[in-house]
Amino acid sequence: MGVSVPEMVELVGEIADLMLADIEQLGADMDAAVVQASPALGADAGIAAEMSASNRANVRRLMTALARRDGRPPPTDVPPEALDAARTVVRRGIDVEVLFQAYRRAQNLAWQRWLGYAARVVQGPELVQLLETSSQVMFEYVDQALAGVLAEAQREREEILGGALARRNEAVRLILDGAPIDRQRASERLGYELARRHTALVLWAEPAGDVQGALESAATDLARAAGAHRPLTLPAGTSTLWAWLGTDGDPSTDALRNAIAQAEPNVRVAVGPTRAGITGFRRSHAAALAIQRLLAGHPGGERLALYHELEVTALAAQDPDRAAEFVAAALGPLAADEPGAARLRETLRVYLDEAENAPRAGTRLHTHRNTVLQRVARATELLGHRPGARRLELALALELAHQLGPRVLTRS
Repeated sequence: MGVSVPEMVELVGEIADLMLADIEQLGADMDAAVVQASPALGADAGIAAEMSASNRANVRRLMTALARRDGRPPPTDVPPEALDAARTVVRRGIDVEVLFQAYRRAQNLAWQRWLGYAARVVQGPELVQLLETSSQVMFEYVDQALAGVLAEAQREREEILGGALARRNEAVRLILDGAPIDRQRASERLGYELARRHTALVLWAEPAGDVQGALESAATDLARAAGAHRPLTLPAGTSTLWAWLGTDGDPSTDALRNAIAQAEPNVRVAVGPTRAGITGFRRSHAAALAIQRLLAGHPGGERLALYHELEVTALAAQDPDRAAEFVAAALGPLAADEPGAARLRETLRVYLDEAENAPRAGTRLHTHRNTVLQRVARATELLGHRPGARRLELALALELAHQLGPRVLTRS
């Protein structure tokens, strides 16, 4: 005797509840599987974040529908996050075939996780019946979602094909790929003089959203502050914009900070070093991407991040697991992801940055010098040595903790 329809709906809902409770770990595993299958989808923080949001949105929509236990099929409309990721793939000039590969890889991993939970909920012949029912629902959902995102990708492709954006995109891609390209011809196609010095920007929004207008506006304000002509911009996603400022000299850091302060509050920008010519155009952009990769997902940091200030930190953070191990070893109890340790870390970081001058550190921290000294004393006690004894190691660990936050901190 098989399981009745109401009983089957209840069992499926129970498994969906388990999947929803595990959605963050499942999402992280799906992200890793997708990038392994299609490295272009993890090339930088902007596109990786959009694909990650797409994975989680699809899982959440399907599992939420099943967890309702009402017997109705999941909705057929595609989550907005999935459509955003499809548009970004096209705007980046990536073959849409990667979307097919990504969805199938994510589907396989989600199905494996579903099998594991199903085996915990039911055994015997009922398990076979449950898997037959749930596989049909899951695979139909994925097929419909994939058809929707491929259709959106095709619409986006048709919209930009043959237009100015497509020509600009192609020229920028050739430069970034290091392909041979005539500087004068490329300058004419871009409407941007490549013979000048270039400062690359990567602008993004946290939290993400359809804020392309705000990013374009911020890029224009930053160009004006740098004494540049109109910036060269290229949409790199629904909430990421690449830009270049062409100048004769190095832009003023203070002017750039003042400009970003006038932008929408969720807009952030990574600034590459100012370099000359086509090679400088490419290298400055690579550096700005490295800084965005460092800071994306940790919105508590500076709104404007400069490569020359964060180069060492970015190099140390290239392997997140090693960075976390280093922070834990260097900071000990101070590496804990909790408010008290965070307060001590920030005080010690600023204190060392101010050459162990408590009054100056107090001014930056908006607190009394005696409070600074008390916190430094407590931090010293937890470290087990004077801060100056291992200054380089300690300063780097504190900076990694400041910039990366929970990604390198110890959870209790």
